[in-house]
Amino acid sequence: MTRSLETLTEALLVAAKRAGAEAADAIAVDGIATAIDIRAGKLEQAERSEGVELGLRVLMGKRQACVSISDTSDGSISAMAERAVAMAREAPEDAYAGLADPSQLAQSWDIDALELCDPSQEVPAATLEEDARRAEAAAMAVDGITQVEASASQSRRQIHLAASNGFSGGYGRSSRSVSAVAFTGSGTEMERDWAAEGRIFAADLPSADEIGALAAARALERVGARQPKTGAYPVLYDERISSGIIGHMLGAINGATIARGSGWLRDALGQQILPSGLSVIEDPHRARISGSRAFDGEGLPTARRAIVEDGILTGWVLDLATARKLGMQSTGNAARGTSSPPSPGTSNIDLTQGTKSRAELLADMGTGLLVTSLIGSSINPTTGDYSRGASGFWVENGQIAYAVNECTIAGNLRDMLMRMTPANDARMHMSTRVPSLLIEGLTLAGA
Repeated sequence: MTRSLETLTEALLVAAKRAGAEAADAIAVDGIATAIDIRAGKLEQAERSEGVELGLRVLMGKRQACVSISDTSDGSISAMAERAVAMAREAPEDAYAGLADPSQLAQSWDIDALELCDPSQEVPAATLEEDARRAEAAAMAVDGITQVEASASQSRRQIHLAASNGFSGGYGRSSRSVSAVAFTGSGTEMERDWAAEGRIFAADLPSADEIGALAAARALERVGARQPKTGAYPVLYDERISSGIIGHMLGAINGATIARGSGWLRDALGQQILPSGLSVIEDPHRARISGSRAFDGEGLPTARRAIVEDGILTGWVLDLATARKLGMQSTGNAARGTSSPPSPGTSNIDLTQGTKSRAELLADMGTGLLVTSLIGSSINPTTGDYSRGASGFWVENGQIAYAVNECTIAGNLRDMLMRMTPANDARMHMSTRVPSLLIEGLTLAGA
């Protein structure tokens, strides 16, 4: 008989104690995923994965070790615990390792209110193939499109976390997605672009036809792309890729970075890092959003908070270990997998939206670059110096003039954050909601 994930985590903790562990936590994940890929009208790939994975962390004083397995038999669980304890005895000491005090743990939560799992049944692979083919057909129906790659997928996971400090909790997650990449032209004149959508609830997913048609329209807009001018110009980051700017900021205030004494925002706590009026809010409790969670990877309660408020950086992103090292309290941001100890990570992020549309910001910028795709990355983690390859559209007199490619954008992230103006076009279903961002004074290297 198949054992529940809760029972499996209990078995792991019992085995760890029997093997000599002073403290332990355990995670069990049961996942099913199916993916279908269509290319040039043919089924290119059909994949299905399913199975249970177990992770165990044991602590011996200030030494810890993590082990993961996919065999749920009693013998394997016992051997796993013995191996983890043996590894921990040989591991270097970490003065900040340890479980949460019971008083810190989440005491109650309403997982159902977060709506993280679609109650409808898993669809057959044939349904996913039909979605992918519909996206492909919609794109190929547009004149000028020469090839399409389309995909559809679904997944469902159950997760349970338990620890020797008394915590025990779990939940399920589901997802359904459709994507398409459309190509136009050939050889050196070939251009491509994409569209993709994913939702927790299949009923919330846009139609495959819409997704395919949008990929085609975007690809055709790129016909005749060439290099832009070289110089200092304003750059408008399209909503599809603007979250990367805020992602760089979040990486720089991650507790793991700050605890090492590095990061280009390491001296910025309590200082202004965004223009006045802009805030960055983390809200892990948004319903039907993929990043939502009621408790973190160490069993601590999660809560809505302003990471940046009215432009001022109010705190770091911390788990227990990094908080202890910095003499602070955890912010409930521990993320956890089966094969490694917890580490800090954010969930749902919102940047304050602006009052203008993307078109209005284009008009404001006059002459500059609209970026829709970024490739490569050269970010100095200490100074924040920023350089990325980009493609998009050249803008003159506030209007898109022509498509561009093979250019590089350079600047300094701390300066960029202070010079950005957000549009009002963030998509509400996204876990990270960042609108298009206009940033003044970046250096472009093109023709």
